[in-house]
Amino acid sequence: MPAIDLSAFASTPLVRDPYDHVIVRGFLKPDAIGAIEADYPEIGRAGSFPLGELSFGPAFAAMVEELESPPVARAFGEKFGVDLAGRPTMVTARGRCQAKDGRIHTDSETKIITVLIYMNSSWEQPGGRLRVLRSADDLEDYAAEVPPDAGTLLAFRRSAHSYHGHRRFTGPRRVIQLNWVTDDEVVRREQSRHRLSAWVKKLVPFAGA
Repeated sequence: MPAIDLSAFASTPLVRDPYDHVIVRGFLKPDAIGAIEADYPEIGRAGSFPLGELSFGPAFAAMVEELESPPVARAFGEKFGVDLAGRPTMVTARGRCQAKDGRIHTDSETKIITVLIYMNSSWEQPGGRLRVLRSADDLEDYAAEVPPDAGTLLAFRRSAHSYHGHRRFTGPRRVIQLNWVTDDEVVRREQSRHRLSAWVKKLVPFAGA
């Protein structure tokens, strides 16, 4: 059975203030979340890891396959008014947050749409809640704050002012990131960068911890 609730996504209006974004509580169906959480890759270090560098179970794999499917690309393309047909995708996962994470940024120009799907059973901490920001220098000037609860989605169209970040948090924080990017070279370059980073962290185990 599909894990993604595309009808919930389709029925959630696009918000244009301060930039195009959508937040969907329940993007993943409640009866699918438990299996995906159980099959989520074990990630003991901070940082973002390509799925090719990780081990995970079948429920997680099936959800990612669904996430990268043409129907999902069409739904996101229609929502944001962007033709995503033929655009390559890049999927990474995080398992831990470190103190330096969450600094305000916009994402790179090679990213077209950024999708974040959170996979944390509950979230009581004030930190680690991503904020849709109005400026590059004020974390408190935000239009929306997203608790990283399991199954919650934040998606936005990357722009020169798509500022986002979160208050400091250190500890387990699971999030899947999907990007539609401009071309295949972006995927190759990012995968190489992530592999190099993972190699460095093996040599220096506490790098990025």
